[in-house]
Formats: sequence, structure tokens, C-alpha cells
Amino acid sequence: MKTNGRHARAAAPIACVLLVAACSGSDTAQISVDGSNPDTRATQIDTTSQEPVPAETQPPTTVTETPTPRYETDDAEVLFDQNVVRTFEIDLPDGSLAELDADPAAEEYVEGSLTFEGETIEPVGVRYKGSIGAFLGCTEGPNPFVPSGAKTCPKLSIKLKINWDGADTEFYGQRKVQLHSMNNDPTLMRERLGYLLFAEAGVPAPRATHARVLINGEFVGLFALIEQIDGRFTRDRFEDGEGNLYKEVWPFDANGAVQPAEVLIDGLETNEKDDPSVDLIQSLARELLDTGAAVDDAAARRVLTKRTELDSLIAYAVVDRAINHDDGPFHWYCTGTCEPHNYYFYEEPATGTVHIIPWDLDNAMQNWTPDEINPIAAFTKIADDFGETRNNCQPFPFGPLSISQRSAACDPLTAAWSLLNEEFDRIDAEFRSGPFAIENVSRLVESWRTQIAPHVAEAADADPRALTVDAWNASLDQLLADIAAEPSRQES
Repeated sequence: MKTNGRHARAAAPIACVLLVAACSGSDTAQISVDGSNPDTRATQIDTTSQEPVPAETQPPTTVTETPTPRYETDDAEVLFDQNVVRTFEIDLPDGSLAELDADPAAEEYVEGSLTFEGETIEPVGVRYKGSIGAFLGCTEGPNPFVPSGAKTCPKLSIKLKINWDGADTEFYGQRKVQLHSMNNDPTLMRERLGYLLFAEAGVPAPRATHARVLINGEFVGLFALIEQIDGRFTRDRFEDGEGNLYKEVWPFDANGAVQPAEVLIDGLETNEKDDPSVDLIQSLARELLDTGAAVDDAAARRVLTKRTELDSLIAYAVVDRAINHDDGPFHWYCTGTCEPHNYYFYEEPATGTVHIIPWDLDNAMQNWTPDEINPIAAFTKIADDFGETRNNCQPFPFGPLSISQRSAACDPLTAAWSLLNEEFDRIDAEFRSGPFAIENVSRLVESWRTQIAPHVAEAADADPRALTVDAWNASLDQLLADIAAEPSRQES
């Protein structure tokens, strides 16, 4: 895996040339595509002397190059610059915006344009995005857990498709732009902070920052700008970035059997059209089963050392548990079948290793507060500590809504993972004394508070339904207090 912080450069520019003729008189000569002038002879006529002027003495034709757009030459460092809040201006025909607003959960693209830093790119695809949680309370439909009907919140998460309609275009090295609404996060910080903590611990993680969004000239709010996890991401983060990237497909099924090839292929985000082999991730699963790694720490260490980058794998669990990413891969929701979500897996062909990548952290860092004042915990809270099991590995109801879940350590991979206590304790201590030290987190969060405060106020002024400045500040203060008092911190 590449060292965190190395970022790929943008694709080579595509130049466009506009030819403009220079002439000695008041009329501008018309220049053909090949640079010749079909309306003149080999010599120009001096209207003062009427003497022929030799062609070789004619003024040279001026060629003016249209500058290549910056978005084609610069890389993603521009988008994810931590020192500035940039603005995305989305323009849509009125009918297209009405179509999106009428049924956000349809997640259908419409055609529009994007203006960023004074440059406009068009056409681009625009749609609202999100799972049930992202749309919760934001549509008119009668059942909040089955989003339907028209948009009711001031803002919803947005996805921009830069290579719309087959265009071979990149936008600061990206083909898609993710703008998350943060509607479930009154701190407006969880995703940006969470991804940075993963990255600083040595886990391949998307970059994140804040951004303002305007639609048809109207400011709609402050968003989290999150790096798309795709082939560009894997080529940037890994020495061999051409492997398979899977979204929300675990190596084992709910019964602890090796995940079938067709399920893995269905979850591919890269190489899906190339008759891909899924042998790497299946080999990891088979070796865990064949060696008894779920119950033998020595076997777990051998297999995971061979098939993963072990410190990064352990660091994932350390950070995930430290920030209570309870809506992630260690929460096995049981609705029909039991499975986790909000993660990616990547297979690195050159090393034969498998890597886990975090995703969707908007519900992280909030399940420390009591259930009665934290409604999200009713859905997301994990019953077990890392590596623990209950109810003989059968689904059980948990929380005030009795939502069914299963212990994550009933899964062979998680069971083997959680046996490596020596590695976990070492990396956990490094994380808590470094990136997750309260003085470091506080300094970072306070700098971001100062940075986005004017835009939080701007949003509150623009729409009475938006988060108030006072509520935001109180939530952010509570977040810092929760991190300072985080239970594992007190035990360490």
C-alpha cells in the first residue's frame, strides 16, 4: 500500500486552439481551419501605395490558445485543500430541478452544469443520493423508513457525474463528486474528522472537507465533500491499484460460508466488465476456515499477515471502535439476512492482499451519549464489545426499537481479527497518544469550527429549517466532551 498522503496527479490536459487572424486594416481577416485565408491572394495590398507587398513581409498570423481548464490539469489536492471552503455552483433547468425534488429517493440523474472556481463544466449528471438514513425525515412519504415522495429538507446529499453521457472528462482527477448533506450530524464534523483519523492511523481512507453548494444561484447549505472510492482512489492509495474493488460485500455470507463468486462480482466497483476473478478474497476466506483461524490466534496471525497488511487491518478496528462507527462493518443488521454495511474491500493483485476501506461515517462518534437523548442509537448501536458474542450466534433484538442484529465475531474474519490482542493494544496505544489524543482532536476541530462558522450562519439565515448556530456550537462542544470522556480512553 502507498504511504498515506500520496495523491495521483491529474490526467494530461486536452488543448483546444482558437485561431484569430491579425490584420493591418480595420477589418479582421477570416482564417480557415488550416490557417489559410480563402479571401486573399498570395500578396496583401497596401491601400496607401497600391504597391504589392511580398507575402513574406505580411504580418504573422496570431494564434491564441484557449487555456486548458484548470480542472483538467490540476489534481484532487485542489478539491480537498483543508485550508479553504470552496463553492460548487450547480445549474439545472427548472423542470429538471423539479423532477429531482419530486422524488429524491429515485436517485435518477438529470443533466446540468457545474461551475467551480470560475470555470464551468457541462454537461454533468446531477442526482440526490443516500440510503434510508440519508433520506430519513426528508421526504413526504408516510413511512420514514421507506423514503418516498417530495423533498422536505433544505438540502439532500448530491452526487455529480462528471463523465456524463460518456464524456471522457475528469474534474481535478475525479469522475464523480460526492456532496453529503450531514443532515444526521448536528456537529457537521463527523465525516471529515473520522476519515482523517483513519488516514492518520495508516488506513486507506477517502479525503474529506467542507463545501458550499448553490443550486440555480441559490445557496442551499454547507456540505461534506467526500472523495469518491473508485479505481482512481485505488490507483492513488496502492502500489498496484488495478485490482478488484468491492462495495459492501463481505468475504463470508451470513452462515459463515465463503461468499459465492456471483455475489462478489455483483458488488464490484472496478473490473466488472473484464471477466474478473474473485480468487483473492475467496482465498482469504478459505484459508481462515481451513486453518481454524477464528479460534486460534496463531493461525489468525499467520493468515492475516499473509493475506492483509496487518497493521493497517488492525488499525481499522482500532479507529472504528474508538470513534464508535457503529453503523459500519462490525454491526451485522438482520433484516431478512444478517450482513454489515458501510465499507469497501480492495484486492491488491501484486501483493495478494486484501484491504478494508471505511465509508459513510455520518453516524460515528455519537453512541457514547445515553440512548434516551440519542435517537440514532436506537438504530445503530452495537450490543457487543469487539470480539464478543452472544445468543449462540443467533440474531437477537437490541435497543429501544428491538432491531435485530447478530454478533460480529460470529463471522470467521471478525473472529480471527479480534484475536490479535497484542497488535490491537499496541496500535490502540499509538492512536490514543497521537491522532486521537484529545489535545490533537480539539485543536483540529476548533480550527474547523472557525473555518465553517460563517457558512453555518449563512445557511441558518437562508432557511429557517436549517441548523441554528447555537445548536451547532452546542453539538460540537458535546462531541469534544464525549471524545475526552470516551470510555476506552478512561480505561487505558
